[in-house]
Amino acid sequence: MKMLRFRSPSIRSLDQEVLCTIRLLDDSEVSCSIQRDTKGQFLLDHVCNHYNLLEKDYFGIRYVDPEKQRVTITHTCRTTKSIWAQPYTMCFRVKFYPHEPMKIKEELTRYLLYLQLKRDIYHGRLLCPFAEAAYLGACVIQAELGDYDPEEHPSDYIRDFKLFPKQSLKLERKIMEIHKNELSLLFDFDDRHGCSLL
Repeated sequence: MKMLRFRSPSIRSLDQEVLCTIRLLDDSEVSCSIQRDTKGQFLLDHVCNHYNLLEKDYFGIRYVDPEKQRVTITHTCRTTKSIWAQPYTMCFRVKFYPHEPMKIKEELTRYLLYLQLKRDIYHGRLLCPFAEAAYLGACVIQAELGDYDPEEHPSDYIRDFKLFPKQSLKLERKIMEIHKNELSLLFDFDDRHGCSLL
């Protein structure tokens, strides 16, 4: 009976592979094996291939360091050099919001930007005055539920949605008012004229 033996280079290359988990914007995860010299671009390409995403420029990979600081991994940076401790868990996130959202070509890109916007609002990273917060909240409700329908939406239908870190009853009422009275008309107009808000 023959025994299989690994030559030392094979053992070294196996030792250099580590499992990397990338958390996506919807909180699902994808995994891949990386080498110690893997560049950040490989991880971004891996996620973009997973999504079949073409408009990559808006997105990047980041992680949270031991001091709880968010750090973006550059395209040319060695991944394992950037992160000091295992497990290697990173996040796929939006690097910047576009100045002209109407120029975004892919529906998928718009959806991913929406998920990031929703996260930033919920975690308090996107601060805005009351009126703008109410309008953004109403847009999120419109995206999640569609047009307001009195038969489907009870008087407290916003309560199930946690949109802001400090969500008051006053804000919920304003969100419902905008969703009921303004957004349905606006989205009907957009549908007739072939436009979209994001």
